[in-house]
Amino acid sequence: METSKAMLDDYSLKRILLGTAIGAVITAFVGFNGLGVMFESSAKEMAKISANAAVVEALAPICADNFQHAAEVTKNKVALMKISASEQGSFIEKGGWAKFPGSNTSNTTAVAEACAKMLGAVK
Repeated sequence: METSKAMLDDYSLKRILLGTAIGAVITAFVGFNGLGVMFESSAKEMAKISANAAVVEALAPICADNFQHAAEVTKNKVALMKISASEQGSFIEKGGWAKFPGSNTSNTTAVAEACAKMLGAVK
């Protein structure tokens, strides 16, 4: 009986509460960092970024195809290769090859840049 009394004395109770608090902090840290648990806002932001990347990945080949089947493709290809890589996306965007029905401007810019990269790789 004396051991149960020792567990309930003030010193032991402080140790139990401190251990519980430290355990809770460690559990929260491991849960959020190690196991990939995240807040809803972070998850929504990651989903938005992933969705935009998927749209760009799907539309860039269509943009490249539009470019290659447009009128004056040789002239446009020469003009594209003459400008700097940083301006090629803008050239594609202004040419209208990256514009799709229902697309927003942020996707159009990203699609144009990916399209320019694809066209630069095509010989």
